[in-house]
Amino acid sequence: MPRHARRRARGVPRASRDAAGTTASLAAALALTWLAACGPSPGQGTAPANRAEPAEASAPYQAEVEEGLGAAVAILVDTSGSMGETAPGDTRPKYVVAQEALRAMVEATDAFIAKRPDFPIKIGLYSFASNVRVLRPIQPYDREAVRTALETVPRPGGGTAIGEALATARPDLYRAGVFRKYLLVVTDGENTRGRDPEAVAREIWRKSEGGVQVYFVAFDTSPEKFAFLKQTGGDVLGAGTGGELRQALDGLYQGKILAEAVDAGEKEPVKKEKP
Repeated sequence: MPRHARRRARGVPRASRDAAGTTASLAAALALTWLAACGPSPGQGTAPANRAEPAEASAPYQAEVEEGLGAAVAILVDTSGSMGETAPGDTRPKYVVAQEALRAMVEATDAFIAKRPDFPIKIGLYSFASNVRVLRPIQPYDREAVRTALETVPRPGGGTAIGEALATARPDLYRAGVFRKYLLVVTDGENTRGRDPEAVAREIWRKSEGGVQVYFVAFDTSPEKFAFLKQTGGDVLGAGTGGELRQALDGLYQGKILAEAVDAGEKEPVKKEKP
């Protein structure tokens, strides 16, 4: 470059040079933004940014086997640490009182089967604390098998994963091969682990299209914690003592679950309207 040209370049004001640099940087930034908005060109193998939610996420539940007349009941028993406390009005821990009440409840199935041998009842047993355990998969009712499963209820300890228990047992109902499906929960507390039980119950109600009923017995705790069940086709009953627990369980099992089957003339359950 000639010497006089270099002198003219050095003579350009700094503000002008800075403005030119800023303009160039801005132009480069705009170009990058435009390229990002346009996305990759076809054939580059990159998925679109606005991918739609998979249809499976919102689709109704589907039975995994052929279904027929009958009812499946998944019984979920709370074995969190607080169930080791003494039951009100009793000298035994709450989990022992609950075992006894559940044993008496399911034995009412014998009388039902004697009246309706054509209507199969299938029962599964689950316990939940910080985690969920399957004590007996959902199978045709067998008095001795259910009694044995109740004897294996673990000693209390840990948190309370109510939502996870609901989510674990629900798919098993759709493998049971019967139209009517129920979740029956006994708990003395509130959820402290995993998914929110209200969110799970609402999802089950929506995706089962009202085909799964969820019932709770709130043992030595306020049933108001589970008032949402009344909005999802289910119900909750309170029980302050062992006697009240047995009465509540009998009311739900015989008064609702088995009573629905007594006059069951239809092949599929009558689905309740969504709230």
